[in-house]
Amino acid sequence: MPPRHNMESTERTPLIATVVVAAPRQRYRHNFVRRTCTAILVCALAAVTVVFLFGPRYHAHYPHHGKSNAISFKELQDILLDTPKEETAREWSRYYTSGPHLAGKNYSQAQWTQERWVEFGIKAEIVAYDTYINYPLGHRLALYEKDASSRLDPSSGVDAWKVKFEASLEEDVLESDPTTGLENRVPTFHGYSASGNVTAPFVYVNYGTYQDYEDLIRANVSLKGKIAIAKYGGIFRGLKVKRAQDLGMVGAVLYTDPGDDGPVTEENGIATYPDGPARHPSSVQRGSTQFLSLAPGDPTTPGYPSKPGVPRQPVDGAIPSIPSIPISYLDAIPILAALNGHGPSAKDINVYWRKNLGLKYKGVEYNIGPSPDNLVLNLVNEQEYVTTPLWNVIGVVNGTISDEVVVIGNHRDAWIAGGAGDPNSGSAALNEVIRSFGKAIEKGWKPLRTIVFASWDGEEYGLVGSTEWVEEYLPWLSHANIAYVNVDVATTGPTFHASASPLLNKVLHEVVSLVPSPNQTIPGQTIGDLWDGRIHTMGSGSDFTAFQDFAGIPSIDMGFSPNPSMPENTADTPIYQYHSNYDSFHWMETFGDPGFHYHAAVAKLWGLFTARLVEAPVIPLNSTDYAIAIGKYISAVEDKLDAVMTGTAIKGDDIEIRARPNAVGATGNINDLKVSFKRLHKASSSFSSAAEAHDAFAAELAWEAEKHIPWWKFLWKLKLFYRIRRVNNKYKYLERQFLYKEGLDGRSWFKHVIFAPGLWTGYAGAVFPGLDEAIAVKDYSNAQRWIEIIETTIFKASKSLE
Repeated sequence: MPPRHNMESTERTPLIATVVVAAPRQRYRHNFVRRTCTAILVCALAAVTVVFLFGPRYHAHYPHHGKSNAISFKELQDILLDTPKEETAREWSRYYTSGPHLAGKNYSQAQWTQERWVEFGIKAEIVAYDTYINYPLGHRLALYEKDASSRLDPSSGVDAWKVKFEASLEEDVLESDPTTGLENRVPTFHGYSASGNVTAPFVYVNYGTYQDYEDLIRANVSLKGKIAIAKYGGIFRGLKVKRAQDLGMVGAVLYTDPGDDGPVTEENGIATYPDGPARHPSSVQRGSTQFLSLAPGDPTTPGYPSKPGVPRQPVDGAIPSIPSIPISYLDAIPILAALNGHGPSAKDINVYWRKNLGLKYKGVEYNIGPSPDNLVLNLVNEQEYVTTPLWNVIGVVNGTISDEVVVIGNHRDAWIAGGAGDPNSGSAALNEVIRSFGKAIEKGWKPLRTIVFASWDGEEYGLVGSTEWVEEYLPWLSHANIAYVNVDVATTGPTFHASASPLLNKVLHEVVSLVPSPNQTIPGQTIGDLWDGRIHTMGSGSDFTAFQDFAGIPSIDMGFSPNPSMPENTADTPIYQYHSNYDSFHWMETFGDPGFHYHAAVAKLWGLFTARLVEAPVIPLNSTDYAIAIGKYISAVEDKLDAVMTGTAIKGDDIEIRARPNAVGATGNINDLKVSFKRLHKASSSFSSAAEAHDAFAAELAWEAEKHIPWWKFLWKLKLFYRIRRVNNKYKYLERQFLYKEGLDGRSWFKHVIFAPGLWTGYAGAVFPGLDEAIAVKDYSNAQRWIEIIETTIFKASKSLE
């Protein structure tokens, strides 16, 4: 209602024209309508913004499509295939292998790596951790014989001992191989070995597997107070020492038997390195003796990063308490020959003890011992334990989608001055991968997803650098990391191999067909043409372990290795001089990868694998492959249970069988456990249905993302973007569904219920380890508990895909 005029005041002032303004008219009855319209407008504008910022990126970066504001996927693929060069990889290899680079003693190499990556156009930094590791101070191994004809003091009645053999514990310096003669070359030693000075009789323990020791116990061979002489091979070296320690032995000596080198041996008339491809007799395999299958990383900070000032835990149960040293087979011959005629013969134990006895032609009869009373070994191992920095080099290329990340990595540290195969063939290849992506960035390319590059330190001691990094960044990795791509040893031979989470199988099969093989028996052959197609299960022994087994991030490890068991390759396939001074640049250039063709091939494969994960609109994982694998894994464990029930031999490879512990006594009901497997098969079937439906929907979205979408169909683009994000999130978090917070029995660091290293193998992967280990020791009550845990995780995974 308009206000009234004051008539009295009107009479006192001149009359002027007065405009009467009407009350504002309400266009809408309620204010919320206006606010709603405003909100709709804002949302529409936001939708258009999202579509134009993100939606077109999916289309523009999808394979087989044309130009975007940068480069097409086809152009990126060409860069990744054309950029890696043999001569450049050779240059990187020569640098990395030119001097010692033990963990914690390679800062200049870390700086150099960072500087190269920055030159390639990648932002990179050095990330340090304060870790507990050891360095060698001194060692000795001497065979003493009692001289009954001489007395230290005739009146004392004490016999004198004389040195019958003194091990050199050195590798020969070779004139043709310069790094073998460096003054600062690394002595032979074991990482995380215990200091000690022990003198005792000794026993030959074959490969030192769990069952090898059990065979000796059944044969009434005395072990307590003795020194173990074990062959390398089969299981992780630290577990050989652990079992000896558990049985009261006081030391361990590990050597490489040429019998495990197949036909490429001096015995077969093949020249030894450097004159030929056979193992050099003085070659010594260094390595870690950490109990890797219990927990990797810094043993004083299990489950959390080794940053300055953090609390430190006791190392008891994580690393050995008895001394151990590695020796060559040349040094092993007099020691093993001293057992001739003493104790049972290896050939009388069982078939597993008769395998690969390569020193018989050197006069070794492979008697077990113990050594007689007049023969003892003096084992001296002096180690310095320190808390010292390790240095990871981390590079980042930020993508359009910040919460979808691919990490790729290789470790940089080595036990020796060389390390041309392990790890620096991978280091050289990684540099070529990064250089290739740098070329793409120069052309204006920006990845759809973020890429993190990692050069790890401390892998050799126990995956230390990568484990500490994953432990530190676990919340971010759990949220964003879609995959980890590892190349440890890029090449030491011509045979392609891979281990992977089944989620990544599809990508691997796609990219191996794109890279020409250096070993082309027919022109135009690819790596895929010459590969047997086998993808191994994930175990441990390299930097993927923390990603896969602790963080639940699908991982892959790949590379090329020798295959000396192939008769047609006897003369051409070199023995890899693993962890010895002869894993050198000269060995690589002469025998391992002359011309560095496999180095370049791995770089191409690695780059394409990464690009496929980074650039495909729908993350190219495949849950159906995982479902198929889970079904097979369940049947494999059930077959072991059936073998126990029927009293028949358990099927499996020799190492897996020999690493199975003995059961003390059965607990629980085995028949109830057998019935419970129906629950696992039902859960597996449910997961299979959900996986097939999810993959089918993902394939449909990938097809839709290929199509050209006019700009004015922004709502349709928004819907497609939203659906792709949902599908990708389900793929990204699928592996995490198989984590069990409490971890495996007795080794809680390992969280994955499907994959873990075998408890007594260390390297080889075990499937459903909690269940499998419970069955192995006939603890059927605990096995029933693991059935329930596994069933819950599989159904949780199924639900996550719905």
